[in-house]
Amino acid sequence: MKVIEHLLKAKEPLISFEIIPPKRGGDIKSLLHVVDDLSKYNPPFIDITSHGAEIVYEETPQGIKKKIIRKRPGTLGICALIQNKYNIEAVPHILCKNFTREETEDFLIELNYLGIENVLAIRGDDNGFVKPVPHGRSANEFAVDLVSQVNAMNNGKYLEENLLDAKATDFCVGVSGYPEKHFESPNLKLDIKYAKQKIDAGAHYIVTQMFFDNNVYFDYVNACKEEGIDAPIIPGLKILSLKSHLTNIPRNFYINIPEALAEEVMSAKPEHVLEIGVNWAAKQAEELLNRDVPSLHFYILQNSKPINLLMKKLNLHFKKLVVKK
Repeated sequence: MKVIEHLLKAKEPLISFEIIPPKRGGDIKSLLHVVDDLSKYNPPFIDITSHGAEIVYEETPQGIKKKIIRKRPGTLGICALIQNKYNIEAVPHILCKNFTREETEDFLIELNYLGIENVLAIRGDDNGFVKPVPHGRSANEFAVDLVSQVNAMNNGKYLEENLLDAKATDFCVGVSGYPEKHFESPNLKLDIKYAKQKIDAGAHYIVTQMFFDNNVYFDYVNACKEEGIDAPIIPGLKILSLKSHLTNIPRNFYINIPEALAEEVMSAKPEHVLEIGVNWAAKQAEELLNRDVPSLHFYILQNSKPINLLMKKLNLHFKKLVVKK
């Protein structure tokens, strides 16, 4: 079942999650424990991130050295496992960065073989490494180009016109939105125009970057409507659980931490930070669902403890959310 169908047919609040594959050479067992935890909340879908190669810098006795880390594998296998073992729709991320259009088409064909019919099309992080495009191949530069490629396949158009037995795919396509604007956009208005281009190219819904102030989400939705975007816009949430999140979340995701939340975390003992983050997320969830958002999407990565604590506070059996005192 497609994500957009879940959103349009829902008669009660929906909650979905995003996880990340294990590191290269790692063990999938720990991630399966996370999925086991998440499955008890009956999510209609779970996103699985994809990762190209990246450059990291390491401090060594000889000084700082540059090192290329190969891509984190596992997205396809995890998608198949989630969809077939847990009967939850898997939403793999497909990227522009460091993937040719030919590699993207192959990946989409494999997803189609497996009966996976949902994808999230994103450009991908600028991680400092750009893989050369082999001669005779091409690459998608922006997410709108990626959406166009998926939409072309949905219309039976492949990169090779003579591809044997090629049938039209039927992918539901999600894209990212940035309530506090993408860091490369000069302003939010232009960033929303880019979001409109992705919807016009064939995307079915938007899921936002994480935010900690609901007002930026509500303002973003209103601005999108003014631009003519009528696709569902799913709010993305993250439960702040460590003091270090006050610095690394803004640095890595270019978002603001509200003053009240930051002050409470800074003045708390480290062991109390998770409780503060859960309480803040519960208030966000209550307000968002009481404003009839299409769904809530939580960025989990590989740690389900924060969402378990949050879910104990929430009663989602009713259309209007109640926070347990």
